[in-house]
Amino acid sequence: MIPAITRRTVLGGLAASAVLPAHGDEAWPGRSITLIHGVAPGSPSDAVARVLADGLSERIGQQIIVDPRPGAAGRVAAGQVARATPDGHTLMVIPAGHAISAALYKELPYRPIADFTTVSLLSEIPLIVVTSADSSVHTLNDLIAIGRERAKPLLFGSAGNGSLQHLAGELLSNTVNLTFQHVPYRGSAQPITDLIAKRIDFIVDIPTAQMRAIRSGRVRALSVTSAKRFFRLPDVPTTAEAGLPNYAFTAWQGLVGPAGMPQPLVERINLAVAAAFSDPAIVERMRSLGHEPALSSPEELKTRLTADVEKWSKLVETASLDRI
Repeated sequence: MIPAITRRTVLGGLAASAVLPAHGDEAWPGRSITLIHGVAPGSPSDAVARVLADGLSERIGQQIIVDPRPGAAGRVAAGQVARATPDGHTLMVIPAGHAISAALYKELPYRPIADFTTVSLLSEIPLIVVTSADSSVHTLNDLIAIGRERAKPLLFGSAGNGSLQHLAGELLSNTVNLTFQHVPYRGSAQPITDLIAKRIDFIVDIPTAQMRAIRSGRVRALSVTSAKRFFRLPDVPTTAEAGLPNYAFTAWQGLVGPAGMPQPLVERINLAVAAAFSDPAIVERMRSLGHEPALSSPEELKTRLTADVEKWSKLVETASLDRI
């Protein structure tokens, strides 16, 4: 995370760097910027990209075009960005799933780390363990205890094989040394329906997907996977508070560009992002989406991405998951 900085410091640094060359002799931004992501309009990446685009556009004086390029879980879009000119006019919002693709796929049309220039972390959101409200499970420890007592494995649902929810469930299995049975679905809606009907035992998913069911009392929130409590569900304990400190991680969104972007340009864009997020209105828009703004240096995002690739790759191997 970047140190606390004042709005004056950010904007002063941004103004001072405004004339830095971006690529060759061209100053950045010399024209409109294309902000790509690899999932459907209306997805978390799309929503974060649009908030970022509005905030950046106001500060750099150029139009930022959000360009969704869904397909192959973001791999097509990432491959296109990896081949783009590294002049700062093509950028990409990547989700935590970028690291999962690196762990699961035998071949990718890009190198997940080396072919990208990291710019800044943008936001984080925990995952949440939920079960049916009409069950005897009231805590995460209850869930684990029942899992140890049952002759058959507990069933957990996800949005599909290889999804973040899938690997989150496998990570819980690995952390508590219990076998759970994965039930894949197409998307996040049907698992909630089946959880309420008690056809599956639990789900690990982002809270925004579960919020309506939680607030209506149809599902019970057991814990969130972040280091601190989720601001929308302050009464739900963290997994560390529930006795599982090793089961702590978040979903995140980050900003990257093609490999080879000059360091002064990267710093310029990082400052512009910090300036955008110094606006309380932008912060409020992010939080209204359920995302906590979480900026970083370029190096910190690269470290985070590298650690996630290693973590999920190790899990894929340990859990004997089939690589695609």
